[in-house]
Amino acid sequence: MVRRVVIMGAAGRDFHNFNVFFRNNEDYRVVAFTAAQLPNIAGRIYPPELAGPLYPDGIPIYPEEDLPKIIREMNVDLVVFSYSDVSHQYIMERAALAQANGADFMLLGPKSTMLKSSKPVIAVTAARTGAGKSPTSRRVSKILKAKGLKVSVIRHPMPYGDLRKQIVQRFASLEDLDRHNATIEEREDYEPHLRLGNVVYAGVDYEKILREAEKESDVILWDGGNNDFPFYKPDLMITVVDPLRAGHELTYWPGSVNVRMADVIIVSKVDTACYADVEKVIMNVERVNPRAKIITAAIPYTVDRPELIEGKRVIVVEDGPTVTHGDMGFGAGYLMARKLRAEIIDPRPYAVGSIKETYEKYTHLSQVLPAVGYGEAQMKELEETINNSPAEAVVLGTPTDISRYLRINKPAVHVYYELQEIGSPTLEDIIGEFLKRVGL
Repeated sequence: MVRRVVIMGAAGRDFHNFNVFFRNNEDYRVVAFTAAQLPNIAGRIYPPELAGPLYPDGIPIYPEEDLPKIIREMNVDLVVFSYSDVSHQYIMERAALAQANGADFMLLGPKSTMLKSSKPVIAVTAARTGAGKSPTSRRVSKILKAKGLKVSVIRHPMPYGDLRKQIVQRFASLEDLDRHNATIEEREDYEPHLRLGNVVYAGVDYEKILREAEKESDVILWDGGNNDFPFYKPDLMITVVDPLRAGHELTYWPGSVNVRMADVIIVSKVDTACYADVEKVIMNVERVNPRAKIITAAIPYTVDRPELIEGKRVIVVEDGPTVTHGDMGFGAGYLMARKLRAEIIDPRPYAVGSIKETYEKYTHLSQVLPAVGYGEAQMKELEETINNSPAEAVVLGTPTDISRYLRINKPAVHVYYELQEIGSPTLEDIIGEFLKRVGL
């Protein structure tokens, strides 16, 4: 009997799970995707060009709140949860919802969804979004390139536009971001790599993406999104945990999977976290993964033009996912503004449109403006919100320089941060051993 399936997602892991597990599987028919976490991804169609011959009309994408109705009206047998950075409580509430409406509930794991590369794969993952994964990925890429190796960075998907045009994307310059109409979230993750001279691949079909990247690479560097586990089977897996959210490394999915799978665990932000929380995180990871090597690391931050914000009224813009569903509430921009004794403006009175709705949804936010920009309209609303404020300057804690593509009516300063290991072993030590093991 063919089982009727709904895949719950957020325009990333859900599409990958479909492509590798369901697309050509005669035992299942995926009747719908649902969409959560992000705006403007419901109401689309997963196109037939990507869905394959079993789906000549493509697959509709509905809002997640319609799930009970979809299960009943489409006679759904199985609900497959396929997005990341959610608490164990959250995910089991969705399981209860699916089962109460008559469907089974599934989590697809690494064995069912990881693809194998012909090249060595180093994967960088995290326990939560905003843990320090991006500076860790950049650090790994620098080590590999210093050894004369060709590295392709493959980034977790963020296909929020026309999926037909995003099957395989290759970014080698900042201009490629403009050419692909990249959103702010994409720019946050791709731009720092591009400034280092790295080539970044992303898109929708990660089998095709991998085969293209292998053509120009000695090593594949998987740069994970949120706290998801890799799409590719890693030969070396690094997981970053965050003592500013101590305990989350055991209670958020699938970050808790990453902690248990890791060969190396980096305890980041030890320069800003309290000692007790650092100790708690180390104790937790040693208990569930005693074989992993543990590195402690700081993430020091600097600012390019401190004189523009010292003692001034400022509006602080932070990485969107980190301070929204990542639950952080602040980032490097806020810390730098506090350090320079700036007067930090509450952005909420000046928020418009979907930015205002973001504050209504994420009520823990008050002192920072999340750099949400999942499409042209939302990017304009972010621009308007910044320009509405009476700030004298904008502090950009985002990895992307939004002043390059938004028309901001105030001077902007950029806060930079990189990973800095403390003591030994270091990433260079571990990667050196790894390269000898794989013959590079």
